[in-house]
Amino acid sequence: MNNESTTATLTDGAPLHIELGAADRRVMHALVAPMRAWTSPRFYGLDNIPETGPVLLVSNHTLFGALDVPMLVDEVLHKRGRLLRGLAEDILVGTPGVRELLHRWGSVRASRDNCRALFANGEAVLVFPGGGREAVRRRNEKYALLWDERTGFARMAIEAGVPILPVAMIGADDAFDIVIDAEHAVYRPLRALAERVGFRWELAPPVVRGIGPTPIMRPERFYFSVGTPIDTTAWTDASDVDAAAAELRDVVRKSVHEEIQYLIRRRERDGSRSFGTRLVRTLLV
Repeated sequence: MNNESTTATLTDGAPLHIELGAADRRVMHALVAPMRAWTSPRFYGLDNIPETGPVLLVSNHTLFGALDVPMLVDEVLHKRGRLLRGLAEDILVGTPGVRELLHRWGSVRASRDNCRALFANGEAVLVFPGGGREAVRRRNEKYALLWDERTGFARMAIEAGVPILPVAMIGADDAFDIVIDAEHAVYRPLRALAERVGFRWELAPPVVRGIGPTPIMRPERFYFSVGTPIDTTAWTDASDVDAAAAELRDVVRKSVHEEIQYLIRRRERDGSRSFGTRLVRTLLV
């Protein structure tokens, strides 16, 4: 991989510009191939991603957060020729080994300065307003958008004047059943200990069940959708920046929710959704 780094503009030594060669693309595709084979993903609306210029993709997190994102990144790189630059949680970027892997494939620490630098460099930035909490959801939170009152992504889009693309992903929340989540009584002793040492208990992962009683993920088909762009320039000259950001956040949240519902409807009409049907069709081909 040929990286031209401008470390002065991104934190943690992350490269500002990344040029993936053919070998890098093959490696990325090979890494996601097992998950693609297991989930037979379907993608919609990728043509809404512009081939050039800064843009902000705002998506929901599904359970565990990392099962579907690599497939989206790989597909966008293959179909649109763009590497999505993810804004990652501090806990991930702060972990040696994980940090270098994230940087290699384009992700950087989630900060306003990093976001500004990526927009100025004409990048396609991917953000999950629900953060880690949305990825370690509770039993009654399937495909819920847990954004609270966060407006940071909306502020950055307004400031830079970049369009926002609402993105939805479904599949992972149906591939597991949550047996015990962070609010379960069985976790109380461990929670007290974890909080004493500074661990954010809200990020405690759930105990799940997949195929039968095992934690092996069920072969649910994954679905992805990129909606039509939201022009943020309507909020550029707002006198109340806080109110403008909150209003834009709500517009985007509604759009992401609508994309999720669109995918659920597509899934209901998908005659080849089941693993058995997919396997038979693959063998026939």
